[in-house]
Amino acid sequence: QVHLMESGGGLVQAGGSLRLSCAISGGNSNNYAVAWFRQLPLAERAFIGAIRWAGGPTYYSDSMKGRFTISRDNAKNMVYLEMNNLRFEDTAVYYCAADQDFGLWLSHEYHYWGQGTQVTVSS
Repeated sequence: QVHLMESGGGLVQAGGSLRLSCAISGGNSNNYAVAWFRQLPLAERAFIGAIRWAGGPTYYSDSMKGRFTISRDNAKNMVYLEMNNLRFEDTAVYYCAADQDFGLWLSHEYHYWGQGTQVTVSS
């Protein structure tokens, strides 16, 4: 069983930056891919990007490229989402998710989820 816990959300002004963290525990993390999603009010969870825990390429949704960067720290069992030049429309609950398969894009394909962290961007 893999456990995920997000942190780092909060209130930020438009144009600012924020780094979210996802702490991972349990399971054999070397086999997993970790993704970030976000969910706006009354909307489906939207894929941001994913990274393979063991290394290799990171891939992003086209709409998220450029301002969002995913990285990992294997020694700390952490995955990060760096968000830059934040906009009001980035206000959402951000989730990290994990699965043994890499290359997944859809929320229902991921088996393990954190509880989410709220990011609010003030205009």
